[in-house]
Amino acid sequence: MSDVAARAGVSHQTVSRVLNGHPHVSATTRTRVLAAIAELGYRRNLSARVLATGRSNVIGVVAQNTTLYGPSSMVQAIGEAALGADLSLTVGHVAGYDATAASRRIVERLVQQGAAGLVFIAPVDAAEEAMRLVPDGVPIVTVDGLPEWQSANVSVDQYTGGLLATRHLLAAGHKTVWHVAGPEKWHGSRAREEGWRAALAEAGAVAPPMPRAGWSAASGYQCGRMLARIPDCTAIFAANDHVALGIMRALAEQGRRIPEDVSIIGFDDVPEAGYFHPALTTIRQEFAEVGRQALRLLLDQLATGVSSSESALVEPVLIARDTVAAAPADQEKS
Repeated sequence: MSDVAARAGVSHQTVSRVLNGHPHVSATTRTRVLAAIAELGYRRNLSARVLATGRSNVIGVVAQNTTLYGPSSMVQAIGEAALGADLSLTVGHVAGYDATAASRRIVERLVQQGAAGLVFIAPVDAAEEAMRLVPDGVPIVTVDGLPEWQSANVSVDQYTGGLLATRHLLAAGHKTVWHVAGPEKWHGSRAREEGWRAALAEAGAVAPPMPRAGWSAASGYQCGRMLARIPDCTAIFAANDHVALGIMRALAEQGRRIPEDVSIIGFDDVPEAGYFHPALTTIRQEFAEVGRQALRLLLDQLATGVSSSESALVEPVLIARDTVAAAPADQEKS
């Protein structure tokens, strides 16, 4: 790497940033470094790094609630990114929200095995306690962590996702949007709710009462049975796609047509969302980009030996399908 830096006329750290896909490198510098790499036939020597640092080429992942689509997709995305960087992945699965004893055992095991660095999929507050168990000098990246944790972090912009969903429904002429929120302990759930409230406020719409579900279709179904009995409920933003599915079932049982009587938007864009009946409009989380950014932040710390609190925010995308329509004629905004 030093030879590459000398040939390109840049610092060792700049070469590292280019190799790790860091965004804060000019196009001219990146081209010069890549040309030097090609000329010299440089390849990263992971074995040498192991000898120099005493750490393996294994990345440890501490993941909570991987039975859910979001966390499991993040693990897969990190694994694919690691494969592209010639790294291996070891995943410790933590069930539940507050399984601190299990988290402790997983962290201790990964550190003892000499993991080069750790990625915490940290959608709930309890993950912070597990992070405190990591010895100094072991790089950490969180996924869906909080700013006050002061670690390198990658998050999907859940707040903007809530804005996009709510604005889309309001733009169809609905007077307001009902939100079926996810569990309060989850950072993403709280941020989506904040986006929903902000979009209503900017439109001068009144925020209706907010039922709270889990992440399951069954919990969405229970909330949907209640909402189906409210004639003025013509637009719903669901916590995720599975909750939306349960709501759709409850509405259908009560004779409320989608989207003629009620429009609905989910969150995540699960693979089945396009095959719901009707096909579900939703907010897509770009999990592959989350994985790439998480690994980039970790590799950058490994290369420089410097801890980082850099954050990367991945923008969500509105996927318009068939569950949103203009508000019923007697419900349109005046």
